[in-house]
Amino acid sequence: MVSGFGAEGSDGSKVSVNTKASGRIPNGALIEREVGNSLADGSDHITFHLHTADFTTARNTAAAINRMMGPGTAEALDGVSISVIAPTDTAQKVSYLAELENIEVSKASSAAKIIVNARSGTIVIGSEVIVKPAAVATGALTVTIDESIAVSQPGAFATGGETAVVPDSTVTAAQEEANFFVMEGGVNLQDIVTAINKVGASPGDLISVLEALQQAGALSAQIVVI
Repeated sequence: MVSGFGAEGSDGSKVSVNTKASGRIPNGALIEREVGNSLADGSDHITFHLHTADFTTARNTAAAINRMMGPGTAEALDGVSISVIAPTDTAQKVSYLAELENIEVSKASSAAKIIVNARSGTIVIGSEVIVKPAAVATGALTVTIDESIAVSQPGAFATGGETAVVPDSTVTAAQEEANFFVMEGGVNLQDIVTAINKVGASPGDLISVLEALQQAGALSAQIVVI
């Protein structure tokens, strides 16, 4: 799966979209060595690890196990690991885990994050993102450079002249009218999207706006660029 493409003409002109050199191979991993099995080691403890570190979820997991299996059965070691007392017999441990995996745990609210894929221009804004009051203006500056080649040659009756190639460059700059809009304090995800869509901001403009809001202290979220 490639996230970009490109085409090139014989005269040197070319068009590219996103990054041609990036891609991913689904299910492309190969296990070279057997993974150790902690079920048959005779230990009387099992340690669960959360996919995402969160102290609230770790505490809720330990509390849910203790309500089901009895006080003191589980203990949250940190924001990732939960230690649980378990049988030493392998067969009993499997049955025990089957009971534990069906326990419902209240997950903590997700952290406010904005994920930006710099290769494809994809932006994902989490529902927990909040913006403080801020005024934003966006506008694009376009610079066009036109290169052409002219041939200069002496007149029909000139003597000693030489034909010469003279490059001719034309540079023009055009700046779009700035679009100005106000973001109210405490707006939610839908309000952010609606405000940005009104001014027709491109993904590149949106990334710039979000980074500027974060630098101004008006964006309560972490921007992660992948």
